Amino acid sequence: MPESTAEQFVAELKSHSSPAELKMFEHYLQSGENKEYASEDAFMGVRMGTIFALAKTHMNMAPHEIEKLLESPFHEVRVGGVSIMDWQARDKKTPESRKKELFDLYIRRHDRINNWDLVDRSAPYVVGGYLVDKPRDILYKLARSKNLWERRTAIVSTYFFIRQNDLNDTFKIAEILVHDKEDLVQKAVGGWIREAGKKDLQKLLHFLDAYAATMPRVMLRYAVEHLDKKIKEHYILAGKAAK
Repeated sequence: MPESTAEQFVAELKSHSSPAELKMFEHYLQSGENKEYASEDAFMGVRMGTIFALAKTHMNMAPHEIEKLLESPFHEVRVGGVSIMDWQARDKKTPESRKKELFDLYIRRHDRINNWDLVDRSAPYVVGGYLVDKPRDILYKLARSKNLWERRTAIVSTYFFIRQNDLNDTFKIAEILVHDKEDLVQKAVGGWIREAGKKDLQKLLHFLDAYAATMPRVMLRYAVEHLDKKIKEHYILAGKAAK
């Protein structure tokens, strides 16, 4: 079967665009949430579920063609690009050499993976999955980046490790980011240490003992969301008392 091309994918994607969907999204942007998206983004009006499904049918696309999708000004096209990367990275039949190509592409073109949904759609498997049996220094470099999306990648990539009951990097990177000023990094840190806490509650409680009083409120709320009511209240009160 011939490899898919970026041109073919974009043509199919356009056929699913909807003026009604575009109008809904434009209304959402005008509601004040537009800081989550790059200012230069354009939109086609295609549902996310449709993009994911279409990307799966194009998952044999070569990295150099995926890069063309990442270069698009249309947000949905870039979502398609990272989704194809994700589907390939998840596939057990994908050779290690291709997984390395996808990882390298992600890191090299992080300038185009510049929204929370693009990071979250691809970092766990494209980055975390690739690094699971390799040195993880790159994640610590990203965690100290001036770019908020790179910092989000650092913590979100550890989702793959969490699934393997490998929690140390999640908490170490969370320590680097625990006082981050960006809301979309704070939420990711809180959410990921919460998920790690499902695997090892004591590690989460130890982290909260050290940082609950000083971490941003939104990070704390995400982190304690699934804890026992009394334990949750204890840490919430600790956070309030320190403010």
